[in-house]
Amino acid sequence: MTRTAKRRFSRELSSIVDGIALGPNGPVFVHMYDPPAGDVWMDDVIPGKLAALDRNTGEVVWTSPCEVGYGRGFGAGLGAEQDVVVLGPGSRGHLIARMALADGKLLGAGEIEAFDEAHVFKDVAITVTPRQVIAYDARTAKENWQYSRSGERYHHLARAGNRIYVAYTHETNKKQGVLWLDVQNGEYQGDVLTPKLPVIHGLVVNADGLVVLTRDLASVLPREVMPQFMIALSKKSEGRGDSLSLLALTLTSTPGEAPLWFDILSTAGRDELPDVSIASDSGKLYVANGALIEVRDTLTGRKLDEWAVPGLDESVAWQVCSGACLVAEESRASVFELPA
Repeated sequence: MTRTAKRRFSRELSSIVDGIALGPNGPVFVHMYDPPAGDVWMDDVIPGKLAALDRNTGEVVWTSPCEVGYGRGFGAGLGAEQDVVVLGPGSRGHLIARMALADGKLLGAGEIEAFDEAHVFKDVAITVTPRQVIAYDARTAKENWQYSRSGERYHHLARAGNRIYVAYTHETNKKQGVLWLDVQNGEYQGDVLTPKLPVIHGLVVNADGLVVLTRDLASVLPREVMPQFMIALSKKSEGRGDSLSLLALTLTSTPGEAPLWFDILSTAGRDELPDVSIASDSGKLYVANGALIEVRDTLTGRKLDEWAVPGLDESVAWQVCSGACLVAEESRASVFELPA
Protein backbone atom coordinates (compact mmCIF):
# COMPACT_ATOMS: atom_id res chain seq x y z
CA MET A 1 0.00 0.00 0.00
CA THR A 2 1.31 3.43 -0.95
CA ARG A 3 1.65 5.87 1.93
CA THR A 4 2.48 9.57 1.92
CA ALA A 5 5.91 10.21 3.40
CA LYS A 6 5.99 12.27 6.58
CA ARG A 7 7.36 15.72 5.87
CA ARG A 8 9.88 17.06 8.38
CA PHE A 9 10.06 20.43 6.67
CA SER A 10 9.91 22.36 3.42
CA ARG A 11 12.01 25.49 3.06
CA GLU A 12 11.36 28.04 0.32
CA LEU A 13 14.61 29.45 -1.05
CA SER A 14 15.29 32.76 -2.77
CA SER A 15 17.91 31.25 -5.11
CA ILE A 16 17.97 28.45 -7.69
CA VAL A 17 19.08 25.03 -6.41
CA ASP A 18 21.54 23.02 -8.49
CA GLY A 19 22.98 20.51 -5.98
CA ILE A 20 22.56 18.93 -2.56
CA ALA A 21 24.47 16.92 0.04
CA LEU A 22 23.15 14.76 2.88
CA GLY A 23 24.94 12.80 5.59
CA PRO A 24 23.74 10.44 8.36
CA ASN A 25 23.48 13.31 10.84
CA GLY A 26 23.95 17.06 11.10
CA PRO A 27 22.59 19.66 8.68
CA VAL A 28 21.60 19.11 5.06
CA PHE A 29 23.30 21.18 2.39
CA VAL A 30 21.90 23.01 -0.61
CA HIS A 31 24.07 24.58 -3.31
CA MET A 32 22.42 27.52 -5.07
CA TYR A 33 22.98 30.39 -7.46
CA ASP A 34 21.25 33.65 -8.38
CA PRO A 35 20.57 33.82 -12.13
CA PRO A 36 21.37 37.15 -13.79
CA ALA A 37 18.59 39.27 -15.26
CA GLY A 38 17.30 37.73 -18.45
CA ASP A 39 19.40 34.62 -17.81
CA VAL A 40 22.24 36.19 -19.80
CA TRP A 41 25.84 36.15 -18.57
CA MET A 42 29.30 36.39 -20.14
CA ASP A 43 31.26 33.79 -18.18
CA ASP A 44 30.96 30.00 -18.13
CA VAL A 45 30.22 30.07 -14.40
CA ILE A 46 27.60 31.84 -12.28
CA PRO A 47 28.78 32.49 -8.69
CA GLY A 48 27.35 30.05 -6.18
CA LYS A 49 26.57 29.82 -2.49
CA LEU A 50 26.06 27.01 -0.01
CA ALA A 51 23.39 26.86 2.69
CA ALA A 52 23.22 24.52 5.67
CA LEU A 53 19.70 23.69 6.88
CA ASP A 54 18.76 22.02 10.15
CA ARG A 55 17.76 18.48 9.13
CA ASN A 56 14.73 18.47 11.46
CA THR A 57 13.30 21.99 11.16
CA GLY A 58 14.72 23.40 7.93
CA GLU A 59 15.96 26.51 9.72
CA VAL A 60 18.94 28.08 7.97
CA VAL A 61 22.05 27.37 10.07
CA TRP A 62 24.30 29.40 7.77
CA THR A 63 24.65 30.61 4.20
CA SER A 64 28.01 31.39 2.66
CA PRO A 65 29.42 32.32 -0.74
CA CYS A 66 30.99 29.25 -2.33
CA GLU A 67 34.09 29.08 -4.50
CA VAL A 68 32.16 26.58 -6.63
CA GLY A 69 29.51 28.12 -8.86
CA TYR A 70 26.91 26.96 -11.36
CA GLY A 71 28.16 25.42 -14.61
CA ARG A 72 29.53 22.11 -15.87
CA GLY A 73 29.68 19.38 -13.22
CA PHE A 74 28.84 19.30 -9.51
CA GLY A 75 29.45 17.04 -6.52
CA ALA A 76 29.28 17.48 -2.75
CA GLY A 77 29.51 15.44 0.43
CA LEU A 78 30.80 15.35 3.98
CA GLY A 79 34.55 15.20 4.57
CA ALA A 80 36.49 13.60 7.41
CA GLU A 81 37.35 16.78 9.33
CA GLN A 82 33.99 18.37 10.20
CA ASP A 83 33.83 19.83 6.72
CA VAL A 84 31.65 19.75 3.64
CA VAL A 85 33.47 19.20 0.35
CA VAL A 86 32.13 20.77 -2.85
CA LEU A 87 33.39 20.17 -6.39
CA GLY A 88 32.48 22.14 -9.48
CA PRO A 89 33.35 25.07 -11.72
CA GLY A 90 34.91 28.23 -10.34
CA SER A 91 36.08 31.51 -11.79
CA ARG A 92 39.54 30.03 -12.53
CA GLY A 93 38.51 26.56 -13.59
CA HIS A 94 37.16 23.57 -11.70
CA LEU A 95 37.81 23.35 -7.96
CA ILE A 96 37.53 21.32 -4.80
CA ALA A 97 36.43 23.61 -1.96
CA ARG A 98 36.26 22.69 1.74
CA MET A 99 33.93 24.57 4.09
CA ALA A 100 33.45 24.18 7.85
CA LEU A 101 30.30 22.34 8.92
CA ALA A 102 29.74 24.70 11.83
CA ASP A 103 29.69 28.07 10.06
CA GLY A 104 30.56 27.70 6.35
CA LYS A 105 34.05 29.17 6.71
CA LEU A 106 36.24 28.43 3.70
CA LEU A 107 38.95 26.00 4.81
CA GLY A 108 40.71 25.57 1.51
CA ALA A 109 40.35 25.14 -2.23
CA GLY A 110 42.38 23.55 -5.00
CA GLU A 111 42.18 23.40 -8.76
CA ILE A 112 41.21 20.13 -10.46
CA GLU A 113 40.42 18.87 -13.95
CA ALA A 114 37.00 19.67 -15.43
CA PHE A 115 34.46 16.88 -14.96
CA ASP A 116 30.86 15.84 -15.60
CA GLU A 117 30.04 13.79 -12.46
CA ALA A 118 31.64 13.77 -9.00
CA HIS A 119 31.27 11.80 -5.78
CA VAL A 120 32.60 12.76 -2.35
CA PHE A 121 33.59 10.21 0.28
CA LYS A 122 35.32 10.70 3.64
CA ASP A 123 38.75 9.86 2.25
CA VAL A 124 38.55 10.72 -1.41
CA ALA A 125 36.65 12.67 -4.06
CA ILE A 126 36.29 11.02 -7.47
CA THR A 127 35.36 12.68 -10.75
CA VAL A 128 34.18 11.19 -14.03
CA THR A 129 34.61 12.49 -17.57
CA PRO A 130 34.08 10.55 -20.79
CA ARG A 131 37.83 9.94 -21.06
CA GLN A 132 39.03 9.45 -17.48
CA VAL A 133 38.25 8.78 -13.84
CA ILE A 134 40.31 10.80 -11.35
CA ALA A 135 40.60 10.46 -7.56
CA TYR A 136 41.62 13.40 -5.38
CA ASP A 137 42.48 13.70 -1.72
CA ALA A 138 39.33 15.33 -0.36
CA ARG A 139 41.35 17.48 2.06
CA THR A 140 44.29 18.68 -0.04
CA ALA A 141 42.80 18.42 -3.58
CA LYS A 142 45.98 16.55 -4.54
CA GLU A 143 45.47 13.98 -7.29
CA ASN A 144 45.77 10.42 -5.97
CA TRP A 145 45.41 8.60 -9.28
CA GLN A 146 43.70 8.63 -12.63
CA TYR A 147 42.36 5.81 -14.76
CA SER A 148 41.75 5.63 -18.50
CA ARG A 149 42.05 3.03 -21.22
CA SER A 150 41.91 3.33 -24.96
CA GLY A 151 38.49 2.63 -26.43
CA GLU A 152 36.52 3.31 -23.23
CA ARG A 153 34.15 6.15 -22.33
CA TYR A 154 33.02 6.56 -18.71
CA HIS A 155 29.60 7.54 -17.38
CA HIS A 156 28.47 6.66 -13.84
CA LEU A 157 30.35 5.72 -10.67
CA ALA A 158 29.56 4.09 -7.32
CA ARG A 159 31.63 2.80 -4.40
CA ALA A 160 31.47 -0.10 -1.96
CA GLY A 161 34.44 -0.42 0.41
CA ASN A 162 37.66 -0.46 -1.60
CA ARG A 163 35.86 -1.06 -4.89
CA ILE A 164 34.97 1.67 -7.35
CA TYR A 165 32.41 0.56 -9.94
CA VAL A 166 32.29 2.46 -13.22
CA ALA A 167 29.71 2.22 -16.00
CA TYR A 168 31.44 2.57 -19.35
CA THR A 169 30.95 2.30 -23.11
CA HIS A 170 33.29 0.29 -25.32
CA GLU A 171 33.77 2.34 -28.45
CA THR A 172 34.12 -0.71 -30.71
CA ASN A 173 30.58 -2.03 -30.27
CA LYS A 174 29.01 1.08 -28.62
CA LYS A 175 27.67 -1.13 -25.81
CA GLN A 176 27.90 -0.49 -22.07
CA GLY A 177 29.18 -2.52 -19.14
CA VAL A 178 30.57 -2.13 -15.62
CA LEU A 179 34.21 -2.41 -14.52
CA TRP A 180 35.76 -2.01 -11.11
CA LEU A 181 38.88 -0.28 -9.80
CA ASP A 182 40.87 -0.39 -6.58
CA VAL A 183 40.11 2.83 -4.68
CA GLN A 184 43.67 2.96 -3.32
CA ASN A 185 45.50 3.14 -6.64
CA GLY A 186 42.89 3.21 -9.41
CA GLU A 187 44.13 -0.02 -10.95
CA TYR A 188 41.71 -1.95 -13.15
CA GLN A 189 40.60 -5.15 -11.43
CA GLY A 190 38.15 -6.58 -13.94
CA ASP A 191 34.70 -6.37 -15.45
CA VAL A 192 31.50 -7.03 -13.54
CA LEU A 193 29.45 -6.78 -16.73
CA THR A 194 31.08 -6.98 -20.14
CA PRO A 195 29.88 -4.19 -22.46
CA LYS A 196 26.78 -5.76 -24.00
CA LEU A 197 24.00 -3.51 -22.68
CA PRO A 198 22.59 -0.76 -24.92
CA VAL A 199 22.54 1.74 -22.05
CA ILE A 200 23.05 2.04 -18.28
CA HIS A 201 20.80 4.77 -16.89
CA GLY A 202 21.95 4.42 -13.27
CA LEU A 203 24.38 2.51 -11.05
CA VAL A 204 24.23 2.17 -7.25
CA VAL A 205 25.89 -0.10 -4.70
CA ASN A 206 25.80 -0.93 -1.02
CA ALA A 207 27.21 -3.76 1.09
CA ASP A 208 24.59 -6.19 -0.22
CA GLY A 209 25.05 -5.75 -3.94
CA LEU A 210 25.25 -3.67 -7.08
CA VAL A 211 22.16 -2.57 -9.03
CA VAL A 212 22.02 -1.13 -12.54
CA LEU A 213 19.06 0.54 -14.22
CA THR A 214 19.14 -0.59 -17.83
CA ARG A 215 17.26 -2.40 -20.61
CA ASP A 216 17.60 -5.47 -22.87
CA LEU A 217 18.50 -7.90 -20.07
CA ALA A 218 18.66 -10.79 -22.54
CA SER A 219 22.00 -9.43 -23.75
CA VAL A 220 23.71 -10.16 -20.41
CA LEU A 221 21.68 -12.84 -18.60
CA PRO A 222 23.23 -16.34 -18.57
CA ARG A 223 21.42 -19.16 -20.35
CA GLU A 224 20.10 -20.79 -17.17
CA VAL A 225 18.23 -17.60 -16.22
CA MET A 226 16.58 -17.05 -19.60
CA PRO A 227 13.46 -19.19 -18.90
CA GLN A 228 12.74 -17.07 -15.82
CA PHE A 229 13.28 -13.92 -17.87
CA MET A 230 10.93 -15.07 -20.65
CA ILE A 231 8.19 -15.87 -18.13
CA ALA A 232 8.55 -12.41 -16.56
CA LEU A 233 8.51 -10.79 -19.99
CA SER A 234 5.35 -12.66 -21.02
CA LYS A 235 3.48 -11.06 -18.11
CA LYS A 236 4.06 -7.58 -19.56
CA SER A 237 1.67 -6.31 -22.19
CA GLU A 238 3.16 -3.06 -23.47
CA GLY A 239 5.67 -4.39 -25.99
CA ARG A 240 8.01 -7.12 -27.16
CA GLY A 241 11.12 -6.54 -25.07
CA ASP A 242 12.20 -5.01 -21.78
CA SER A 243 12.79 -1.28 -22.22
CA LEU A 244 13.54 -0.50 -18.56
CA SER A 245 14.79 -3.04 -16.01
CA LEU A 246 16.68 -3.48 -12.76
CA LEU A 247 19.59 -5.92 -12.59
CA ALA A 248 21.20 -6.78 -9.23
CA LEU A 249 24.62 -8.45 -8.92
CA THR A 250 26.93 -9.46 -6.10
CA LEU A 251 29.85 -7.13 -5.43
CA THR A 252 32.24 -9.85 -6.62
CA SER A 253 30.22 -10.83 -9.68
CA THR A 254 32.03 -11.70 -12.91
CA PRO A 255 30.71 -11.65 -16.50
CA GLY A 256 28.29 -14.49 -17.19
CA GLU A 257 27.43 -15.06 -13.52
CA ALA A 258 23.76 -15.34 -12.56
CA PRO A 259 22.35 -12.15 -11.00
CA LEU A 260 20.99 -11.84 -7.50
CA TRP A 261 17.69 -10.88 -9.12
CA PHE A 262 16.21 -8.83 -11.93
CA ASP A 263 12.93 -7.03 -12.50
CA ILE A 264 11.36 -5.76 -15.70
CA LEU A 265 9.95 -2.32 -14.95
CA SER A 266 8.57 -1.54 -18.39
CA THR A 267 8.23 -2.83 -21.94
CA ALA A 268 6.78 0.41 -23.27
CA GLY A 269 8.26 2.28 -26.21
CA ARG A 270 11.05 4.76 -25.55
CA ASP A 271 8.70 7.74 -25.84
CA GLU A 272 6.45 6.27 -23.16
CA LEU A 273 9.04 5.22 -20.58
CA PRO A 274 8.53 6.30 -16.95
CA ASP A 275 11.02 8.74 -15.41
CA VAL A 276 12.89 6.37 -13.08
CA SER A 277 16.05 6.92 -11.01
CA ILE A 278 17.69 4.88 -8.26
CA ALA A 279 19.60 5.37 -5.00
CA SER A 280 20.82 3.08 -2.22
CA ASP A 281 21.44 3.33 1.50
CA SER A 282 21.82 0.88 4.41
CA GLY A 283 21.11 -2.25 2.39
CA LYS A 284 18.04 -0.77 0.72
CA LEU A 285 17.38 0.17 -2.88
CA TYR A 286 15.24 3.24 -3.55
CA VAL A 287 13.48 3.42 -6.91
CA ALA A 288 11.97 6.82 -7.76
CA ASN A 289 9.22 6.91 -10.37
CA GLY A 290 7.46 10.24 -10.71
CA ALA A 291 6.32 11.24 -7.21
CA LEU A 292 6.71 7.71 -5.79
CA ILE A 293 9.66 6.03 -4.11
CA GLU A 294 9.62 2.26 -3.86
CA VAL A 295 11.88 0.72 -1.21
CA ARG A 296 13.40 -2.70 -1.89
CA ASP A 297 15.78 -5.07 -0.21
CA THR A 298 18.98 -4.93 -2.26
CA LEU A 299 19.89 -8.57 -1.70
CA THR A 300 16.57 -10.09 -2.76
CA GLY A 301 14.74 -7.33 -4.63
CA ARG A 302 11.78 -7.80 -2.30
CA LYS A 303 9.53 -4.75 -2.11
CA LEU A 304 9.46 -3.36 1.42
CA ASP A 305 7.39 -0.21 1.09
CA GLU A 306 6.20 2.52 -1.24
CA TRP A 307 5.95 6.20 -0.44
CA ALA A 308 4.39 9.18 -2.17
CA VAL A 309 6.87 12.05 -1.85
CA PRO A 310 5.41 15.48 -2.70
CA GLY A 311 7.64 17.44 -5.07
CA LEU A 312 9.75 14.46 -6.11
CA ASP A 313 8.39 14.57 -9.65
CA GLU A 314 9.53 18.20 -9.92
CA SER A 315 12.90 17.72 -8.24
CA VAL A 316 16.32 18.68 -9.57
CA ALA A 317 18.00 16.26 -7.13
CA TRP A 318 17.15 13.81 -4.34
CA GLN A 319 19.16 11.73 -1.86
CA VAL A 320 18.41 9.24 0.91
CA CYS A 321 20.52 8.70 4.03
CA SER A 322 19.60 7.07 7.36
CA GLY A 323 15.88 7.14 6.62
CA ALA A 324 15.84 10.80 5.59
CA CYS A 325 15.03 11.81 2.01
CA LEU A 326 16.24 15.23 0.88
CA VAL A 327 14.30 16.51 -2.14
CA ALA A 328 15.40 19.69 -3.90
CA GLU A 329 13.08 21.47 -6.28
CA GLU A 330 14.12 24.57 -8.19
CA SER A 331 13.61 26.91 -5.23
CA ARG A 332 12.55 24.62 -2.38
CA ALA A 333 14.27 22.03 -0.18
CA SER A 334 12.31 19.40 1.76
CA VAL A 335 13.18 16.48 4.02
CA PHE A 336 10.85 13.49 4.35
CA GLU A 337 11.02 10.40 6.54
CA LEU A 338 11.21 7.04 4.77
CA PRO A 339 11.22 4.35 7.47
CA ALA A 340 11.30 0.83 6.02
